[in-house]
Amino acid sequence: MTLTIRAATPADLDPAIELLADAGLPVEDLKAGSLALVAEKEEKIQGVIGREVYADIALLRSLLVSGDARGTGIGPALVTALETACLADGVGELWLLTIDAEAFFAKLGYATRDRADAPDVIRNTREFSGLCPADAVLMSKRP
Repeated sequence: MTLTIRAATPADLDPAIELLADAGLPVEDLKAGSLALVAEKEEKIQGVIGREVYADIALLRSLLVSGDARGTGIGPALVTALETACLADGVGELWLLTIDAEAFFAKLGYATRDRADAPDVIRNTREFSGLCPADAVLMSKRP
């Protein structure tokens, strides 16, 4: 069967939270509106990606591909689909925090940024101000 990337629905929230929590990613403030896209194969969620939009800036968050599907191109496909959706919604800059995926995002055109350079709307998110550790790498991209 083929992989489908589609808009997330409220019904996807619980399986996505379970997938993210199992990987140790923050889920405390994740809500249905933050979950943007899911990658699905044979009616099983293989990957998820979320975003928080603040006018023309968005925080990319909660990208995860299930262990058995890693290395199959799902991660880059989810990021590309999210970037396309953000552009369609008038978002001109994406920001993210990562603990261990700096090289992955760098290959997709994201640049490491100093935390002091983060816009106020990003700095005021729960992810930036407390859910992610202070040593998480900040990155951004203009899609």
